[in-house]
Amino acid sequence: MDHQQLAQWLFPDIDLTPADLEDKYPERDLAEGAFVTRLGPSPTGFMHIGNLYTGLINERLAHQSGGRFFLRIEDTDHKRYVEGAEDVITDALAYFGIHYDEGVFKTEEKGAYGPYHQSDRAGIYHVMAKHLVAQGYAYPSFATEEDLATLRTQQEAEKADTGYYGKWAKDRTLSLEEIKAKLDAGSPWTLRLRSRALPGDGYRVSDGIRGHVTVHPNKQDVVLLKTNGIPTYHFAHVVDDHFMRTTHVIRGEEWLATLPIHLELFEILGWQAPLYCHTAHLMKIDDGTRRKLSKRKDPEMALSYYMEKGYHPTSVREYLMILINSDYEEWRLAHPEAPLEDFQVTLDKMASSGALYDMVKLDDVAKESLLHISEEDLADFLIHWAQDYAPEAAPLLQAHREELVRLLAIGRDGKKPRKDLVYAEQMLAHVSYFFDEWFQVKDDLPDNIPPAEARTILEAYLETYDPADDNSAWFGKVRDIATDLGYAARPKDYKKDPDSYKGHVGDVSAVIRLAVTGQMASPDLWSVQQIMGPDKVKSRIQAYLTQVA
Repeated sequence: MDHQQLAQWLFPDIDLTPADLEDKYPERDLAEGAFVTRLGPSPTGFMHIGNLYTGLINERLAHQSGGRFFLRIEDTDHKRYVEGAEDVITDALAYFGIHYDEGVFKTEEKGAYGPYHQSDRAGIYHVMAKHLVAQGYAYPSFATEEDLATLRTQQEAEKADTGYYGKWAKDRTLSLEEIKAKLDAGSPWTLRLRSRALPGDGYRVSDGIRGHVTVHPNKQDVVLLKTNGIPTYHFAHVVDDHFMRTTHVIRGEEWLATLPIHLELFEILGWQAPLYCHTAHLMKIDDGTRRKLSKRKDPEMALSYYMEKGYHPTSVREYLMILINSDYEEWRLAHPEAPLEDFQVTLDKMASSGALYDMVKLDDVAKESLLHISEEDLADFLIHWAQDYAPEAAPLLQAHREELVRLLAIGRDGKKPRKDLVYAEQMLAHVSYFFDEWFQVKDDLPDNIPPAEARTILEAYLETYDPADDNSAWFGKVRDIATDLGYAARPKDYKKDPDSYKGHVGDVSAVIRLAVTGQMASPDLWSVQQIMGPDKVKSRIQAYLTQVA
């Protein structure tokens, strides 16, 4: 077989050589030990939490080592391409604060190792494909879909492994003349790897997360180029990772099955493979059983879920870091104010078996992480979120930004700060009582206070209310109203002798709270009234009095 002649027939327009590509994409000028990592999503219109998990690992490993992190769009599967999907990718990464150095950005590509769309790299793949053919490591296959279906049926009948390999790979043995005849006849062809099908049992290879994994030599003559000349993932990512000088590939454990193919390609091309690092599946507890997160079953799988809810990117990154490295949570407790970037991510502390993804835990982390973000920044975050996801609320929030900042600040200082802010949608509901446009009385009076009694309490309160009172003086007046009307001045007094009182001072303040905020649970009532101002406080109480008349 004249492999050089065959290569020229298959790729007559390719004049560049692998050496030319080596010159065009030289080794990166980075310090020893610097990581070069990448994220390679497909533009399907769906970004999931696994993409973000992997993206954060890539970003941290690259940047903490003084390396480079790039975004490559793996768009070789035209059937799965969704219009606008690239914006989904770049917008999601921007929202969650995953910063990359080169690759595909919102309006352009940046970097010396592009193009960063695989669909624009056909010439690079064809140079390497021609090289493989010339070296006898690849051949054209004219097998049709019908041929492959028949082959599979025969293999299943014989209880043989399915696939195109060995004696089943009929086109491996075509002569040069037979291939030429098919080419002249215009028969469509794919380019397949001529696997060496090396004998032997499994062998161990290094894995950055798992230490070592056992793989079996590849025997499949996998497709490298499809009939339209577009590469498969197997071929494209190997070529790209070499010429983009990727040092570490972080990907899900579902790719372990195809690792032998990728290692064989690197070996026959004479290239050093990057260190593969296979992450664990993200799992959840469902009816007491662990299972993988599912795009179909779990809304929290989609990054759009967190964006629509308005989870602060800091909260999500903090939670993912707990999943990424087992010692992060302990480090965070010891360094509550330190930036996340001060923590050194290490591969050997990543989970090699299913990492449990828990939304309750995420919410707890969110409550804690938001305490370390200023109320000014939280207010701006809420306004920006509303512009995208609650546009009817955004103008009102913007117009009352000063009050919004003060509302969000209530109870955030002191030794026991309140931890009731979770995400933007919930924050909006949390402050909605302040705005007359959204105000409504949601709760009922305490069971021990009939409407007539509530009216008496509120009328007494209006007589004594003075916005100039500090918190202590204000509550002293509330306590006086309570005792004058037969309520215990302290809850513990009522608890000791309930028959002597109508209730306690907490019941009296609850009536005031209900009239002013419309709910039984709210932030510190004195602080709320100071922000509302006397006119709004009095008008709320007067309006409520008409309801309990």
